[in-house]
Amino acid sequence: MTKKLKSIAVYCGHQFGNDPQFERDAASVGELLAKNGIRMVFGGGDVGLMGTVATAALRAGGDVIGVSTDEVVARQEPAHEEIEVRIVDGVNERKQIMFENSDAFIILPGGIGTLNELSDIMTMQQIGETNKPLFFLNTNNFWSPLSDLIRHMMDSGFIENMKDYHMFNANNVAELADQILKY
Repeated sequence: MTKKLKSIAVYCGHQFGNDPQFERDAASVGELLAKNGIRMVFGGGDVGLMGTVATAALRAGGDVIGVSTDEVVARQEPAHEEIEVRIVDGVNERKQIMFENSDAFIILPGGIGTLNELSDIMTMQQIGETNKPLFFLNTNNFWSPLSDLIRHMMDSGFIENMKDYHMFNANNVAELADQILKY
């Protein structure tokens, strides 16, 4: 494909996880987006991998958009202080605004929120509401269990084939950069 991706949402954890490579890769992804003139859209928090990727993009001169909710900011993700974070009414509106402002999605390691965000996009792909691509950064095989689960769903007859999905898997940031820039 030849369409240049101009804006990518990054979904990832509001914690760092227990592997230091997660944080290093998050910073590299922020730099990658900024250096290639790709606007980053993210959940607005200044914590964990989310804060790392946004701060790295900003430090590299990138354009960053944050979207969050009052509840999320109050409970676990203080808003990033270096950008204006748009506060919306709930997580579903947050996800919708992030979707509308993005040409594609990068999935870094994360928890239940990250899983929810990516499963929404996969569902939209499955039913034909979007063909925006999902790029998984499989740092130290973090997403391999999900690949196993998807294979199990296919083997069990719940996913006919993968033709409806537009997913790419990279094992490191260099592979991710290559996939994004050649998309």
